[in-house]
Amino acid sequence: MKSPDKTLLPASATPWSGMPSHSRHLLNAFDSKSLRAWIYQCLLGLLIVAFSYWLYANVVENLRSQNIATGFGFLDHIAQFEIGEKLIAFTPRDSYLRALGVGLLNTLYVTLCGIALATLLGFSVGIARVSRNWLLARLAGGYIEMMRNIPVILQVIFWSVVIRNLPSPRDAIELGSLGFLTNRGLSFAVPAAHHGWLLAGTALLAAALISLILKRVARYVRESRGRSLPTGRLTLVAFIGLPLLVWWLSGAPAELDRPILRSFNFRGGFTVSPEFTALLLGIALYSSAFIAEIVRAGIQSIPKGQLEAARALSFSPWHMMRHIIIPQAMRVIVPPLTSQYVSLSKNSSIAVVVGYPELANISNTLMNQTGQALEVIAIMMVVYLTVSIVTSLLMNLFNRAVAIKER
Repeated sequence: MKSPDKTLLPASATPWSGMPSHSRHLLNAFDSKSLRAWIYQCLLGLLIVAFSYWLYANVVENLRSQNIATGFGFLDHIAQFEIGEKLIAFTPRDSYLRALGVGLLNTLYVTLCGIALATLLGFSVGIARVSRNWLLARLAGGYIEMMRNIPVILQVIFWSVVIRNLPSPRDAIELGSLGFLTNRGLSFAVPAAHHGWLLAGTALLAAALISLILKRVARYVRESRGRSLPTGRLTLVAFIGLPLLVWWLSGAPAELDRPILRSFNFRGGFTVSPEFTALLLGIALYSSAFIAEIVRAGIQSIPKGQLEAARALSFSPWHMMRHIIIPQAMRVIVPPLTSQYVSLSKNSSIAVVVGYPELANISNTLMNQTGQALEVIAIMMVVYLTVSIVTSLLMNLFNRAVAIKER
């Protein structure tokens, strides 16, 4: 029995060849993978927007049914609470917005101090980790393993307990002419208010600018004429000589504001609070262990042949580290170092366990007083996100500056 005849289509024909031309063009366009991907992404975006709107409307309706106000108008209300440690003036009659500003400045302050201390410790321990001295390398390894395997919050609590068990101000531990160490913090002498110190600080900033200009000039001379300039000595002279000269011309102020015991505490000088000290030590020591491992990996990424060549040319260990190892290791160190800086800035939020008034601690007080939990948490999220993004941008700029330029 023969099967019925079938009309064979040309090889170039499509299943919708008999359709009208405009329909055919539409279906042929839909065959494009890029068009289909674009359509699917648009549909997914619409679904996300619709879900977000539904979630927002549901939350607003539930808050309204419970008579909970929404919006950011509460930021103009009077705070009615005191902040113990602040970088700008604040009284209980100031607004909630200013209270958040005080918390933000405290967060940035402890973050910058933590980054500086963690970087200094991390580089020192990382270099010691690859030292040829057996004892020094083992001590550095033990420090790294201990610090990075103890949770940061436990380290902060540990330092808080240690500081709280120090002697009272009347039995203070004297640090010579530096100051006094008590359970109220570290009190030390600072220069008394005088315009000469301000001018000397300005001269120090000018010296930093001069050092950058000298570095660029030295690079130009080296690339164009093949000669090297003594930038190290010139920079040292600028950093030491210029501020000293300005200080001397402004009257050479030498008076110090020293801490003096009065009643139950020290007055005068400058006092670092126990809360700030515990938080700073906790987050800095914890991050320094990870930074040390990053530095060790960066140093060990340098080919051994370069180190052997430097030793053959009688380079001292200091010059070899400064001119050969660190400049090349920085391109390996900087990217993961950025992540550690971002993590350190976020770890500052655990200050609530020791009572340091940074952003998270003050935000917690705002939520308890106003009930505006969603708004306060949203502000915290935006602030920490902004700090992390700015940190990443600055470190990316630094990474480009230290990257090896290929011709």
